[in-house]
Amino acid sequence: MMLLAVATASAAPRAVAVGPGTYRPVFPTSPGEAEVVVARFRLDVTPVSNGDFLAFVKANPAWQRGRVKAVRADADYLGHWAGPLTLGAAAPAQAPVVRVSWFAAKAYCAWRGGRLPTEREWELAAQASATARDGTAEPAWQERILAWYAAPTPTVLPAVGQGEANAWGVHDLHGLVWEWVYDFGAALVASDDRERGDADRDKYCGAGAALARDPRQYATFMRLAFRSSLQARYTTANLGFRCAADLPRPGKGP
Repeated sequence: MMLLAVATASAAPRAVAVGPGTYRPVFPTSPGEAEVVVARFRLDVTPVSNGDFLAFVKANPAWQRGRVKAVRADADYLGHWAGPLTLGAAAPAQAPVVRVSWFAAKAYCAWRGGRLPTEREWELAAQASATARDGTAEPAWQERILAWYAAPTPTVLPAVGQGEANAWGVHDLHGLVWEWVYDFGAALVASDDRERGDADRDKYCGAGAALARDPRQYATFMRLAFRSSLQARYTTANLGFRCAADLPRPGKGP
């Protein structure tokens, strides 16, 4: 499916083609999955903004704060907005929307005519530095990512699109907010497996990074660990999202 502009929305984020490419999972599920080919897809250039999401909740009242069912979003959903239909000083229109659940992010992307990116798609795009589509071997770039992970989240987030574009032309995959992906818990076993005493429990503590296929992927490990801690209804002050869409494969028509 293609991302569609929605007449009632503020200008929908521009999207670019990413891939095809190869993603190397930190924890391959089997020896045959050490490298995964990711098909070409479209990805928003920037995260979804407060202004974009405001247009969505105006058009879809069931997703307004105070109306969303508790099973779809926790009590902090859009809690930084001044009101259900008012952004306020803490939520500038051009800043990335945060405090949104996976359910809400998924619904927004469907409204746009798209979907959330898969973890493999997001990670393929995110492994690109400003100059290379695979920047995992660039120590300075990796250090910049880790420095952001260690920094506190500002009370008011800056506008989307201010960060340097990577080699795919995508902004803000690092340095602004964490982002939901469609299969956010797929890389690690579910929490009930951990509660049963899973043999791979070392994956979920700091020592887990040492078990990764490549120690240079510590930043990726941090993202997987964060995602594994989430539930679909959770919201946080530094978790947003962007949308993706399928692209026709060669020989499959327009």
